Parts: sequence; structure tokens; C-alpha cells
Amino acid sequence: MKKLLYHGSDHIIPKPEYGLGNYNNDYGRGFYCTENIELAKEWACAKNKDGYANRYQLEMDGLHVLNLNQDDYSILNWLALLTRYRSYWQQRSIAETAKNYLQEHFMIDISAYDVIIGYRADDSYFSFAQDFVMGTISFKQLEHAMRLGKLGEQVVLKSQKAFSQLLFLGYEAAYAEEYYQKKQQRDKAARRQYRETRGEGAQVSDIYMIDIMREGMENHDPRLR
Repeated sequence: MKKLLYHGSDHIIPKPEYGLGNYNNDYGRGFYCTENIELAKEWACAKNKDGYANRYQLEMDGLHVLNLNQDDYSILNWLALLTRYRSYWQQRSIAETAKNYLQEHFMIDISAYDVIIGYRADDSYFSFAQDFVMGTISFKQLEHAMRLGKLGEQVVLKSQKAFSQLLFLGYEAAYAEEYYQKKQQRDKAARRQYRETRGEGAQVSDIYMIDIMREGMENHDPRLR
């Protein structure tokens, strides 16, 4: 099976190199892509400069894929990975305790996977994750917040094998005049909807990070489904 992917960048990348990239990205070092060309163009213009949506074809046959959006996983598995790789978190005691709990009880060993599919903690979405860790919003509110703005999934190549099965098909120009504004509008819309969601308040039955720790909840706990 072949998957069409796009990577937004300020330059053309005919041959992505394994081992490059920022360790502090969502899932560590890797080549971060999307199946949505419009999102790729927004990411390409993230600094309000023109860029490119590089287009690739990934041969999926033979690749070991971790899809964090499948029913086998919860958003807490994604969050555990985020707490390991993303460097900036609020340095309060409850946040540190929550981070440690997530990593101890919800962490996934990603070393055996060639490709990871999951949420992208882009701008406001990272702040939503921080709010949950701090106990500001509930588990249910976090799940809802991550769907705001229709940011979609990202596909991350993590292994040499995955890189070897990636074929460059070309690129399309992305102009900041259009796509920087679209990115800003998407982020503002997500934040506005998030404020509205928080304003509605939580239900008595909603689960917060402190509840997860107090109750000793772990992977596959039915209360987190």
C-alpha cells in the first residue's frame, strides 16, 4: 500500500535524511508529514515566509506502524510521549507529578516502529495538553479540544527503513500571504472554540489528571474510553 504525504518547509527537500530533525519535536527526531496538502502549506509558511509543500509517496508494505488514534490507544499515550519529547512544560509540582505518572503508566516504547501516526501538538494544541496536565481541564475536554480546528493527523518517519521507502514526487509553492493567514485563522478558531468549551464547565463525572493518579488508572482502563 502506498501513502501520499506532504512535508511543509521553507525549502525543497528531494531526499530527506534519516537522523536529522529536532529531538524536542512531538515524537522526537523524525520526518514529519501530513496527508493534507493545505496543512503542509500552512506549516511551510509558519514564520510568515513563503515555502513549499514537498510531495512524497511512502510504500507502507513491510513497515511497522504505530497509529495512536486507533482504539487500542488513548490520548494519554500520545500525551505521555509528548511529556518526554517536548521540552517546555510548566514547572509546578503537580505538573511534574503528572508528567512522571503519564510516563510511568502510559508510555509506549516507540523504538521498534518505522512510522508513527498521531496528533500534532501545534501552537494552541500544546497549551491544551498543558492545561490537562495542570488539572485545568478534564480528560473529556482534552479529547474534544484536540479535534478543534481540524488539525488532523501527522505521519512521522522514524526509521532508516521508512526513509528508504520514501519517494520524492515534486513540490508546490506555498505563499505566506495566503497560508500564514490561514494558519493564524485556524489557531484563533481553535482557541476561541476551546474557550467556549471551557466556559461550558465540566460534568461531575468528568475525570481529571488528579483523579487518574488517585485512582491508579492505567492503560485500557474502561473509565478512559
